[in-house]
Amino acid sequence: MSAYYGSGPGDITPDGCAVEFYSLLPPMGEPEIVHAAVPADASILELGCGTGRILRPLAELGHPVLGVDESPAMLARVAELPTVRASIETLRLDRAFDAVLLASTMLNADSARRRAFLQTCRRHVDPHGVVIVQRAEPSWFDTVEPSVREHDGIRRVIKKVHRDGPRVDVVIDYHVGDQTWTHAFSRHPVDERELAADLASARLRLDRWLTDDRTWFAACPETG
Repeated sequence: MSAYYGSGPGDITPDGCAVEFYSLLPPMGEPEIVHAAVPADASILELGCGTGRILRPLAELGHPVLGVDESPAMLARVAELPTVRASIETLRLDRAFDAVLLASTMLNADSARRRAFLQTCRRHVDPHGVVIVQRAEPSWFDTVEPSVREHDGIRRVIKKVHRDGPRVDVVIDYHVGDQTWTHAFSRHPVDERELAADLASARLRLDRWLTDDRTWFAACPETG
């Protein structure tokens, strides 16, 4: 199957994300994790900000923010905050931030894209700043199976799971009221050895884990 596709009401981004669905998603603890990991009033650049699900609460917590996304339909949902339309890999803002955020398990892309994302983080973080990253829980790759889960009025139905070597391809339906969206995507595991190598390739180093399940971590820029 194709690695990424999406269908359902409203705009669908090139990687299969449904804008209408993402505009309904509430924050799920991410703003608090980021806020606790950075100084008060730290400026934050979020890469792949989508509809502002994390960016908006960070601004409400007092952080000067800037969001980046390649989808104009996503950015239209966060028009009250400063944003830039661009791909993450090619982004060059010629300015540095106290913190750069790469959330939504985007780190679990293929190796080349993952390293490009991390290089963009490094280009835009202050030498004394921090990069905050979320990855998929390592055990997910072995345990994810077709299933049904409901939370906050959203019914998630994992319809298909296909393993191709270490990569996992998933097809999931999201149901909200009488609306349904389908999203197919791939995730690549990143073990700690690979993570260290990928960070080093971008002149970053792991600083600390931010959650007990090791899904969130902070990285610092290498200097000199």
